[in-house]
Amino acid sequence: MSVALTNAQNRFLRGQAHGLKALMQVGGKGVTPALVAELDAVLERHELVKVKVAAEDREARDAMIGELAGQTGAALVQRIGHTATLYRPAREKPSIVLPRA
Repeated sequence: MSVALTNAQNRFLRGQAHGLKALMQVGGKGVTPALVAELDAVLERHELVKVKVAAEDREARDAMIGELAGQTGAALVQRIGHTATLYRPAREKPSIVLPRA
């Protein structure tokens, strides 16, 4: 289940993510079950996360980012170079309040 965002919500989240540093990094092993489990836990705590993907090929980076978003149910807010910003509201107590759809 992926999160669908409107343009206004996407713009709001990009502004919120501007000052964040990447909390996770995808290395040479690519997307592993352990990485997906850790990203799932980080998204539950922080809701908005930057992830660095260390793949040289643009298509490989896009594939890894799509796989991470798909397996965690997160929405891709933006991708700049090797860094992707993902958003998924917390199941228990969401802390980020999005603008109306």
